[in-house]
Amino acid sequence: MADPRSFVSFDFDHDESQRMLFVGQCKNSRTPFSAQDWSSKSVLAQSQWQTLIADKISRCHLMIVLVGRSMGSASGVAKEIQMAKDKNVPYFGVYVDGAGTSNTLPAGLARNRTISWKWDAIANAIDQVMTEGKNAKSAA
Repeated sequence: MADPRSFVSFDFDHDESQRMLFVGQCKNSRTPFSAQDWSSKSVLAQSQWQTLIADKISRCHLMIVLVGRSMGSASGVAKEIQMAKDKNVPYFGVYVDGAGTSNTLPAGLARNRTISWKWDAIANAIDQVMTEGKNAKSAA
């Protein structure tokens, strides 16, 4: 699939600039894939957030979790991961903003599913998740 719909999950309080950089670079013609960002671009009331985000995630092929240094305090990210699990949307994490293997991961995100911000590795992870979860039946 040339242009998978991806939901980009991130710590809204600490990693908004990292999300903008990541999504901007995804649109760069030199990156080895194309992905549409369906994440929320503004703060939403809690009553709206859960319904809107769950709907967006369900309409995506995958979710990319941007893992920053303050991820341990990002309760919304853990909720988004659970929404992806509930909707059978495969996901993986990408370390941003100097984060690495010693930083706390959000609940539900495995360390072995979290990679460095390297475009070849991200392209490989996208190829992998496009054969998993709800994508598995359409990949055959």
